[in-house]
Amino acid sequence: LDFCLPALAFCLSALLSPPSPWRSSSPAHAAGFTMAILRSTLRASVRRLSTLAPTTGVASAVPVTLNEDGLATFTKTLPIHKREETQLEPRQGASMIEVIIDGNPVQIENGSSILQACESVGINVPRFCFHERLSVAGNCRMCLVEIEKSPKPVASCAYPTMPGMKIFTGSPMVKKAREGVMEFILANHPLDCPICDQGGECDLQDQAMHFGSDRSRFTEAKRSTEDKNLGPLVKTVMTRCIHCTRCVRFSQEVAGVDMLGAVGRGNAMEIGTYVEKALASEMSGNVVDLCPVGALTSKPNAFGARSWEYRSTASIDVLDGCAPAIRVDTAKGEVMRVQPRLNEAVNEEWISDKTRYAVDGLKRQRLDTPLLRKEGVLVAVSWKEALAAAASAISSAAPERIGCFAGPLVDVESLVCAKDLFNALGSTSTYGATALSADLRPDYVLNSTIAGIEEADALLLVGTNPRVEAPLVNARIRKMVRHFDLPVAAVGAAADLTFEYEHLGTSADALSSLLSGSSSFAKTLSTAEKPIVLLGLGATSRADGAAISALTKEVAKACGAVKEGWNGYGLLQTAGGAVGALDIGFVPGPTAVPLEGLEVVYLMGADEVAFEQLDADAFVIYQGHHGDSGASAANLVLPGCAYTEKSATYVSTEGRTQRAARAIDAPGDAREDWSILVALSMMLSKPLPFASLGDVRERMVAIAPHLAGASGGTIEAASAELSSLSLAYAPDATTSVSSAPLVTAMANFYMSDPVSRASATMAKCTQAFGTRV
Repeated sequence: LDFCLPALAFCLSALLSPPSPWRSSSPAHAAGFTMAILRSTLRASVRRLSTLAPTTGVASAVPVTLNEDGLATFTKTLPIHKREETQLEPRQGASMIEVIIDGNPVQIENGSSILQACESVGINVPRFCFHERLSVAGNCRMCLVEIEKSPKPVASCAYPTMPGMKIFTGSPMVKKAREGVMEFILANHPLDCPICDQGGECDLQDQAMHFGSDRSRFTEAKRSTEDKNLGPLVKTVMTRCIHCTRCVRFSQEVAGVDMLGAVGRGNAMEIGTYVEKALASEMSGNVVDLCPVGALTSKPNAFGARSWEYRSTASIDVLDGCAPAIRVDTAKGEVMRVQPRLNEAVNEEWISDKTRYAVDGLKRQRLDTPLLRKEGVLVAVSWKEALAAAASAISSAAPERIGCFAGPLVDVESLVCAKDLFNALGSTSTYGATALSADLRPDYVLNSTIAGIEEADALLLVGTNPRVEAPLVNARIRKMVRHFDLPVAAVGAAADLTFEYEHLGTSADALSSLLSGSSSFAKTLSTAEKPIVLLGLGATSRADGAAISALTKEVAKACGAVKEGWNGYGLLQTAGGAVGALDIGFVPGPTAVPLEGLEVVYLMGADEVAFEQLDADAFVIYQGHHGDSGASAANLVLPGCAYTEKSATYVSTEGRTQRAARAIDAPGDAREDWSILVALSMMLSKPLPFASLGDVRERMVAIAPHLAGASGGTIEAASAELSSLSLAYAPDATTSVSSAPLVTAMANFYMSDPVSRASATMAKCTQAFGTRV
């Protein structure tokens, strides 16, 4: 009656009122007009009544609480966000003001938007276009709230708070406004939910359950848009696009690639690249996470599985030296996708395309059974026969002619077992993924940490291209350059780093200019309070790498990069297992023999070895998870586990100790690497005292006590004395510095390890974008 009586009164007044120029005086026409008004009013009434409660069975019916206006009361916290959001904490020293939200006084930081104020007290405001790490667009209007004395609702994401402001988030005006916005959004949105990959984790679906209707008043033809070809990673169905512009803002603000934009106006507006081309960015896959609907989805994982079919495991990525926090989603017995987890200290909520899309390499070219070369051909054998062959080859060689080479993805537990075993055999020929010294830890980690880049006021890059070596570090630098005008200079090959920087030269001669003060960037470095000098592996891996490292340390010392409370000198590692190997001392000892002098070569995931230098009679044992170049050259292959198939410890480029989690079982007869080495030690009558993984970790902590905090992702910072000592320490810096150009250590961003080299998606990226170097 609340709805029908006003409608009847309006219709009667329309019948009794005198004719007007816009309405015919014909009784039949007047009656038709009246019936049209009644039908429209009844449809609106049914529509509003249908939103009171979801349809449930008799047994599962629940009581519905109604407001004074007859509408249902909904909870303030809506299940519309999958991000692991944390409470917004005010900055230190920020001034606070008081606002009243839904009748409750709240202290918030001055200058916050209404949406941020609501989020700080746990009120979840629906939104499509707003994102905490992007600029404010305010174009979806889903976050409307009511302000006292305001004639209409306002967009909470773009409206600043003021002292004493009274905000209402659940009033009838707000609910009606949000329902209207939702109706407009759904007017042109296709009914693709049954075939959309975003189904089940779609913000539009979730919000439509609260603010949508069970029927539509839109009877016109829906707008359709041609799909765009954005490359091998991002699939587009642009008819589903709601023009939130998140992808546009991410590509321009975070990725630094101005390729996406809006073309056209009004109903003809489209999101695209204007001139058709692929998204040439190493972080393009993040637009899939940002898209609130199914307009942008993962092309390699299209129609793979539904969101509710995934089993998620929190872990870390080791293909990136920064070791970002990830979530591994498995289904149907395999890893289906990898998505980022929130970690403000490392990756915020971004990951690189290699981290996200190289996982299809985990099911290709896998080693799942022991192989022994017989008559020039690798044939499958049992574990007993394989271990016996390995023990026979090692026992028949002189201890000093046995060597072990570790690859870039080997975990710390396996390295501990390998080092103890080979040392027990009498060999010190243990080579890690890098040829760096393990004497002082500040020499081979990023001492400022990734988050510490936000404290720097000057940055010098030496022999590194962070865009391909560490995209997450590059994103942090771009963030500081864009928001705080961080001065950046680079020594090495010129490259597009997505931010403005001063190119000082291609060779190490530019470092001498900095020391002498003749360089234009010398004054900027000398006056900086917290400068960062970042050295790349491209400089240290050369023949004159020790001399370049010593020269870089002199620059860092001259500009005061290391002082009490600040260590701005650092080395950028590109592999997930490199720092862990150095931490436990997996380096060649005093009696180490080079590769060409070894009779037995034990490769632990090492595929970038100079096999042409091997002795013709050398016996090669390969322990790993992929059939890469190392397995091809091996006489014996022992299948191991990949990083998603075991619980293992890794140390990132900033020295952060973290632990990868087991998300899926290893294929076939593959075994964990540490257990293979323990079994081999028993065959060699040199048994390692490890009965479980816990025993190995006890030994690991005994060697390097700072690795004890692996489960918490901790960093043990070096003391000021040790940091200063590392700048004065320059081993083997006797060679002169060459004038050859400094180049990056990364040969191909998309194919830098056994997993990514086996990935069909990374092969497509290499074909579409090249090596990105």
